[in-house]
This record gives sequence, structure tokens and C-alpha cells, in this order.
Amino acid sequence: MLSHCSILRKKIFITRLLVLGVLVVVVNLWFPGDLTKNKHILLQEDVRKSLIQPKPTTTSSTYKYSWPKCRKNISAARVPGFNSLPRHIQDFLYHRHCRHFPMILDVPDKCGGAEGSAEVFLLLVIKSSPGNYNRREVLRKTWAKERLQNGVWIRRIFISGTTGDGFEKKRLNNLLEVEQHENNDILQWDFIDTHYNLTLKQVLFLEWMDVNCPHVRFLMNGDDDVFAHTDNMIDYLKALTDNDGQRHLFTGNLMVNFGPIRSPDSKYYVPVQVYESESYPDFCSGGGFLLSGYTAHVIYNMSQSITLLPMDDVYIAMCVDKAGLRPESHMGVKAFGHRSPSNNDPLDPCYFSEILLAHRFLPTDLYIMWQSLQDPSLTCFDNNKE
Repeated sequence: MLSHCSILRKKIFITRLLVLGVLVVVVNLWFPGDLTKNKHILLQEDVRKSLIQPKPTTTSSTYKYSWPKCRKNISAARVPGFNSLPRHIQDFLYHRHCRHFPMILDVPDKCGGAEGSAEVFLLLVIKSSPGNYNRREVLRKTWAKERLQNGVWIRRIFISGTTGDGFEKKRLNNLLEVEQHENNDILQWDFIDTHYNLTLKQVLFLEWMDVNCPHVRFLMNGDDDVFAHTDNMIDYLKALTDNDGQRHLFTGNLMVNFGPIRSPDSKYYVPVQVYESESYPDFCSGGGFLLSGYTAHVIYNMSQSITLLPMDDVYIAMCVDKAGLRPESHMGVKAFGHRSPSNNDPLDPCYFSEILLAHRFLPTDLYIMWQSLQDPSLTCFDNNKE
């Protein structure tokens, strides 16, 4: 017969097994399956916080944010003169702090993955609103065509938000989704795509690039109504003997000694409630400019501590300026119009054969211009060039 002590020890052992079994069941019910497989012990409080506050995954293979909807900052209404500001300015101030939005469309492998991105010599970053289908289609067939040019790769990405409400928003989102299926070249976030959110669009792209295309050599950043002579851009960038993308480059149509426009009737209206200083740092016009991959990362890093400004080109210059760097002028970038000096032909292809970029092209004119420049029979003389 077992002794009294042996029986007691057996009961204690069985009791411990039962308690341990209950704990295992509780843990499996409380924690998600993936967490129970983790080699590290996770505190319940940490798990609760992770469930309450969604965190983004920022790996090179995926870039999907699950951010909660950004709430407006009601304290912005206490800014002096707030009630006299136009509605879109008030809305900007209410949401100025919002920098994270869910992605609707993503192309995480655009650059061949984070490590493969060094093979991308020129990344074309084109700002485009959802409704601008015709512009995007023309660009895909002309200067923004992805190709191996002069021994290096050109890649293309369109960056966009959303427009409209209800059915209209759904319709345009469906349009972009169809384009994405065919072309795999669109980044779209769930924010309202307006002129005053262009800076937000730029910051969201730079954050995406930092994860998915960190080693790209150079970038052309511009609007979807520009004519970019990307063949010439490749020649220009390859000729930079002291810069392979790992040094500073920020060049375009340089704007010097400009300040905020205080007229409420202007598209570029910036009241003192948004920007107090009467001067801007020198900046490259936002229609289109060239950046090195190095400078793009500098801008992204500096943007973390600089309050958003509606003017995206000025904001980028503010980031560059904070890093102690400067923009440069390039005579081949024509930011204001695209008429050639010729009295006979304002779209003289010989003039445009020498430039890097010109702004404000209609899709039809842009398509014809590109085809003309690709014509091997095109003959130009020095007196037709600028």
C-alpha cells in the first residue's frame, strides 16, 4: 500500500498538471496562434496595445498600412483669424498633422525589391490624379515607357490619392485598379487628391521608396502634363563623373527670391496662419526636377521634423535647406510653358530635342512630339536650337 506521503505527493502532482493544462488553454485562447509560436515571451499588456494601436509592416516585400482614420486637430480652430480663412485652408490646418493613410494600390516589387533597386538608374515618379487616365496612357507609350536606355534601366510609377465621393470615388478607384492590373505602375493612398495635398503625396511616396526602392540611383519627379526627354536625362546623368546617385543632386527650373502669395484668389494662396515667413528658400519648380537617390533619402529624413506646407516644391526645398544643401538650376528644364522660339512652329521638335523637360503639354501634342523625336529622318540645324 502507498504511504500517506506518497498519496499526498501524487495528488499535488496531478493538481499541478491540471493547473498547467488550464493555463495552456487560456494562453491559446488569449493569444493569436502566431504569437504562441514566438520564441520570445510577450506580455499581455504589449499584446493589448498592439491590438488597439495597429502598426504598419514595413518590409521590402509589402507596404500595407492599417492606420486608423486620422482625426482632425480641433485646436487648429483657435489659430487667430481661422474663421476668415477659405474652407480648404481650414481643412488643411485641421489635418496638417496627418501623415499616414492606408494604401489602396501598391507595387512593392517595382524596383526588383529593396536589394535589386540599385539596378534602377532612373525612376520616373509622376504625380497624377485618378481622373487623368488619358495623360497616364500617353506617358506609358512615350517618354515614361519602361525600357533599357543607353545600357541602364528606366522604371515608372504614378502616385495618386482619391477624388470624389460615393459612386464617383468608387468608379475612379476601379479605373486605377484596372490600370494597375494591366501596367503595375500605380501607388494610391486613401487621402483626398487635391492641390493642397501634393506635399502629403510626396512624403508618402518618399516613405514608400525608403522601404521598397532604397538604392535607386536617380529620380525624375514631375507632373503628368510634362514632356520629359528621358533619353537626354539618361545622357546627362551618366555624364556626371563624380555622382552615381550617392551624392547630392537636386536640379531643375530654379526659383529664387520667391515668397508666399497672400491673395486668397490665387491657386497658390498661403496665408500667414499656414506659413509666417515672407520668403521661401530657393526651390525647383514642382512641374519637374531631377534628384539623386541620396538626396531623396535626405528629403525624407528631414521631412520627419518639418511641418507640412501645401506647396510641395517649396516644402522639398525646405527639407534640402535644413540638411545644408542647395538646389541647382538647369537650363534644360522649362517649367513655364513649352513654346519653342520658332515663329513658324511653336512645337518645333528640333527645339525640344535639346531639352530635359517642359511643362504644360496636352496629351495629343506630347504624343506627336515624342513620335517626331523618335523619327530617324529628323534633321535639325544649329539655328533652330536655343
